[in-house]
Amino acid sequence: MAKPRGAPKLLYPRHRRLLRSPISRCACLFLAFAALLLVSSLHQVVRVDLLRPDPPHQVSNDQLWASNGYGYHACVTPTSRYKVQGKSDSYMTVRSNGGLNQMRTGICDMVAVARLVNATLVIPQLDKRSFWQDTSTFKDIFDEPHFIKALEGDVHIVSDLPGSLQSAPRARKHFTSWSGASYYEEVKELWKNQKVVHIPKSDSRLANNGLPIDIQRLRCRCLYQALRFSDLIEDLGKKLVERLRSHGKYIALHLRYEKDMLAFTGCTYGLSDLEANELRIMRERTSHWKLKDINSTEQRYEGNCPLTPNEVGIFLRAMGYPESTWIYLAAGEIYGGEKYISKLRSYFPNLVSKDMLATEEELAKFSNHASQVAALDYIIAVESDVFIPSHSGNMAKAVEGHRRFLGHRKTITPDRKGLVELFDLLEKGDLTEGPKLSALVTDMHKYRQGTPRKRYGSLPGSKGRARLRTEESFYENPFPECICLTGRS
Repeated sequence: MAKPRGAPKLLYPRHRRLLRSPISRCACLFLAFAALLLVSSLHQVVRVDLLRPDPPHQVSNDQLWASNGYGYHACVTPTSRYKVQGKSDSYMTVRSNGGLNQMRTGICDMVAVARLVNATLVIPQLDKRSFWQDTSTFKDIFDEPHFIKALEGDVHIVSDLPGSLQSAPRARKHFTSWSGASYYEEVKELWKNQKVVHIPKSDSRLANNGLPIDIQRLRCRCLYQALRFSDLIEDLGKKLVERLRSHGKYIALHLRYEKDMLAFTGCTYGLSDLEANELRIMRERTSHWKLKDINSTEQRYEGNCPLTPNEVGIFLRAMGYPESTWIYLAAGEIYGGEKYISKLRSYFPNLVSKDMLATEEELAKFSNHASQVAALDYIIAVESDVFIPSHSGNMAKAVEGHRRFLGHRKTITPDRKGLVELFDLLEKGDLTEGPKLSALVTDMHKYRQGTPRKRYGSLPGSKGRARLRTEESFYENPFPECICLTGRS
């Protein structure tokens, strides 16, 4: 009989005889069983590999750490038209409002205003009634003698009013926000009838744009050169930077996952119902927070929420940073504590804070002084190899501006709105961590790494004085007035 074409060889007599042998049958059964075990084992391996995130695509050290200033440098030298200002018998007293960086930029606005109105500036009083309840005075945080000396050719500054004016009547004036030089020309009239004018708020008193270049450069000299922290703060700040650098390059992460920020923004994604309710109550009880009823989901999709610790871990991994990267946590108390921080630490075990870098004795000097502690974070953030803010608050803007001034040090600003879309795809299982996510994230942030660019103007469609609120802060990006190309000033 002709053998059928393509029939398995096992059908033919020679193989049937082999199968009739007891030993052969046992051997075949053993081999079949072993094959089944192998297939099952391979199936389990495949399942595990599918669950494990793929490593991100390889990124060079230059891409991770290098910054590029393209030849731009700081330039704050006054123009030939700028004259040394003499002493004035008109005095301006100021109460600075807000947290550390809001006060710092406000103080430098007041220095510029004092120049514009030709008044002697009395060392500002610091805010003791804000959320932080810090009793620190100016000289507790800043080097007061250096501040006065560094600006002596710009503005006359004194530690206190002369004795003859201590009890003198004072005019009280709320300067209009984001005002230009012409507004302050009119304000000069206040000193015709009063020797002393008190300013109860210092933040955002000057326009971001349209001011004389010498006034803009004065603001930079004030913030980046004159307003130096006290020796106590500077010394510990430098020590902590050295301790971080002993491990190599480091990232400073400004993680705004703090109770006040979450309550203010109304962001409750990932929190329990109990935690979300606690934040809602805090928002309702804080009188100067105008917006009470906030849709958390809308806030998140608009990119108005700070990234969660877990989201930061995903983001940094996707950007190509290895798990061995040292990360300094520049932040106050994280809401939920270890419950949420552990998610970031699972990605990056070398996550440290000032409490881990400094001794108890070193930190004891700053106990119950939030602004002084924030100054330590500021120093470490400015000196970091990479700075990453999880939300665009006052500190994030101030640090970014300072790093631009110092040569456009690498600052990665997360595109929170774009990232939320990717995080949601991950949550749904439509995307996994690995090369594809890394490619999407790195491409999204190609032009968000602190390279030189001119300051953004107001948003399209904004009108009237409201448009000024939408301008990029001068202190966030002092280009072009305080940053020049090499060979130009």
